[in-house]
Amino acid sequence: MSAQTKFVIGGVVVGFLTLFIFPWWLTALIILGVLGTPLVGYLMLDPSQRKRVRAQGRKRLGS
Repeated sequence: MSAQTKFVIGGVVVGFLTLFIFPWWLTALIILGVLGTPLVGYLMLDPSQRKRVRAQGRKRLGS
């Protein structure tokens, strides 16, 4: 099992645990914040910076 898969499984477990601890709307805000933060960071990059990020991701796929 890869490290990324372990992180995803851990995130899902934490998400379900927060459903039992906090109200549903607060859990939804937490999950949206966790998912939305990297997206907003990526969208704030210049087009040339986005191109570099995509190229770096493709370079890692071959390793």
